[in-house]
Amino acid sequence: MLQPSWYKSLLQHISSHRYIIVAPQFPLTNQEVKNVRKIAEWLINNLESVLPEKVQPDLEKVAISGHSKGGNTAFAVAFDSSMPLKFSALLGIDPVAGASTSCLHPPYVLEYIPRIFNQSIPVAVLGAGLSNQSTCCLLQSVAPNGVNHAEFFNESKPPCYYFMAKDYGHADMLEAEGIMAILIRILMKSGKGSKECMIRAVGGIVVAFLKAYLEGQIDDLNDIVKSPNLAPITLDPVISIKD
Repeated sequence: MLQPSWYKSLLQHISSHRYIIVAPQFPLTNQEVKNVRKIAEWLINNLESVLPEKVQPDLEKVAISGHSKGGNTAFAVAFDSSMPLKFSALLGIDPVAGASTSCLHPPYVLEYIPRIFNQSIPVAVLGAGLSNQSTCCLLQSVAPNGVNHAEFFNESKPPCYYFMAKDYGHADMLEAEGIMAILIRILMKSGKGSKECMIRAVGGIVVAFLKAYLEGQIDDLNDIVKSPNLAPITLDPVISIKD
């Protein structure tokens, strides 16, 4: 239900560092993994034809990422050995696996065993500290404990990284407009800090992670891990497990 245009500033931040971003919107079905397979085939066969002149994609260095339910899908896709593209890095941005531990949504990823994920690529999980809180007693939070960012990190094998935006909510990196912006404020707990700072922080972490594991330039990522106060928002906790 979220529009790709609502991620525009975040995606532009990342692409300004010489990354090509493909950001599809999926219909409300349970066919996300099949849809990603079709997109991967399109990337292989057609991506170069729609890029500006002299821009060459490197399909040997591809990362997959997703926000919310899309984060859950990104994990499922990264674990799918039948994908025509092989991924080199995986990022979950406040991923959510369902409404509760007893109500998981497909594709099913969580197993509730520490370090159980059989992934062979590095993982970064970015969580929103307020996403497990509801806006009122009549509404459930959008990312309850047990199905949110913390559990995805808990089940990831090294190398894996965890960054939590302590004072921000599930949709605070979005630029929703009109009625949907009002609806999001009603349904999702939001932080009081600047959205621009949240977008810069998420974008900066994503770029540092991609530089580390797509380009072998790990200094920026190490700096964020060692000195989280470099970020324009409060990151707490920040965890790195490398082996």
